[in-house]
Amino acid sequence: MTTDLGRPRNRQIDDAVLAATAELIGEVPYAELSVGAIAQRAGTSKPAIYRRWPSKVHLVHEAVFPIGEATRIPSTGSLAGDIREMVRRVAAILAPARAALPGLIGEMAADPTLHAALLERFGDVITRGLGDFLSDAVARGEVRPDVSADELAEAVAGITLVSLLTRGAAPDDDWLDRAATLMMRGIST
Repeated sequence: MTTDLGRPRNRQIDDAVLAATAELIGEVPYAELSVGAIAQRAGTSKPAIYRRWPSKVHLVHEAVFPIGEATRIPSTGSLAGDIREMVRRVAAILAPARAALPGLIGEMAADPTLHAALLERFGDVITRGLGDFLSDAVARGEVRPDVSADELAEAVAGITLVSLLTRGAAPDDDWLDRAATLMMRGIST
């Protein structure tokens, strides 16, 4: 039997810190964002934040890329609909994160261990959820068996990220339809 020492973690502090981070990243450039400003906005302290997140980049990553309903694999009833919904959800996640992306990418490029740790947050979604999704689609004869979950995730995230960076606005329905069609052509049997 193990006993946890100390006070249990207060989820309200976690939520306030994540919300404050997401708000501030939309107001100030990533390089100017400080843990002190986040703590002040969240109504907590810097030590409370550092007990939960090892660095600013870890905190920002979690705040701008939440894992939840938006990262669940969709089930619209058709492969084309599912792919379109994946692209829409990725755009919905990346659009507010756009201000943080240059800073996050720079920090991940400079520290391979950080990169691995941050990608691990999405590992279950990509490897298990998307892998199962693709296996089912292969079994139905809709997707080529050589398509991997990692490749599909990279393609969806890549096309969406480039669109957000070059267009400066969230993709519209016409763009979502074209992107989903492009994905479908790339993975279909």
